[in-house]
Amino acid sequence: MLSALPRNLVDLFSDTMTRPSSGMRKAMAEAEVGDEQRGEDPTTRALEDRVAELLGKDAAVFLPSGTMCNQIALAVHCRSGDEIIAPDNSHIFTFEGGGSSAIAGAHSRAVPADKGVFTGAAVTAAVRPPMRHAPKSRLVAIEQTMNLGGGAVWSMTQIDDVAKAAKTHGLVMHMDGARLPNAVVASGVSAKQMSAPCDSTWIDLSKGLGCPVGGVLAGSKDFIAEAWRWKHRLGGALRQSGILAAAGLYALDHNWDRLAEDHANARAFAEAAAAIKGVKLVYPKTETNLVFLDVSGTGKSAAALSDAILAHGVRIGAMGPALMRAVTHLDVSAAGIATAGTALRKAVAG
Repeated sequence: MLSALPRNLVDLFSDTMTRPSSGMRKAMAEAEVGDEQRGEDPTTRALEDRVAELLGKDAAVFLPSGTMCNQIALAVHCRSGDEIIAPDNSHIFTFEGGGSSAIAGAHSRAVPADKGVFTGAAVTAAVRPPMRHAPKSRLVAIEQTMNLGGGAVWSMTQIDDVAKAAKTHGLVMHMDGARLPNAVVASGVSAKQMSAPCDSTWIDLSKGLGCPVGGVLAGSKDFIAEAWRWKHRLGGALRQSGILAAAGLYALDHNWDRLAEDHANARAFAEAAAAIKGVKLVYPKTETNLVFLDVSGTGKSAAALSDAILAHGVRIGAMGPALMRAVTHLDVSAAGIATAGTALRKAVAG
């Protein structure tokens, strides 16, 4: 599959497609390491301490993936049969293999939401009455930024509104912070402030921050102690993990602030795409690094256009019969965005 891809591919399939830079590889090669399971890997511990401070939490744990961050958080917070309240298009409901039911044994309460952002009133409406015939409402989850909401950023007013409702009803609040760094850079609100109303949160290292692996989950000391148990239970235990953690430390130093470039590139691509006859922006405002396109007006399917664009050296994912998603990241330059716009125009023209 890889050998069939064009050389110098402009890859807008996802921000997970990044490759470690030479500086990141050097940091990984030179990392001081030890046995993570014994608490003897100094680089991993440094990453965990730094992210805990960044998010304003007592402690943190380095995990192999963002999905594991979410699933461990749900497993720690929920008992079997408890109910999770989250938007109907949230990542935990749509892209994690039914993990909340398979691992935590939790029930799903999907809330319709504009761009994946909902209100405290929606939480109140979703809470189950205290009766033995119903599941117990236990947790409300928000996603920052909202993937299927076009990279929408939750404002502090919106977060606080949901947090107030959660507290009123005795719910735990979890933030899926996969693209939290993007939200911070786009809004100017700190990660600590965004995370403050949440009982648990995390950041993904392998998306916009450009690392090859990992996420860091944060919360109270008791929460993280139980998260470690689930980490081991799910096969996430590592050994000399400092080689990977070093990439995370490098990313926090070098790849955080530059996310603004990705946002500018996404806006440029959205403008180019919107100028093509038959192509419509699903979300007219491009807030961060995600651009969703409705190509139903072109007379071609999203899959057909994706194949045609690939022949021009650009990859954009087909998310449905007429839906495409382009994601900018540190491996795509402004010149690459111009190439992508031209490729899409040529593919539509046929």
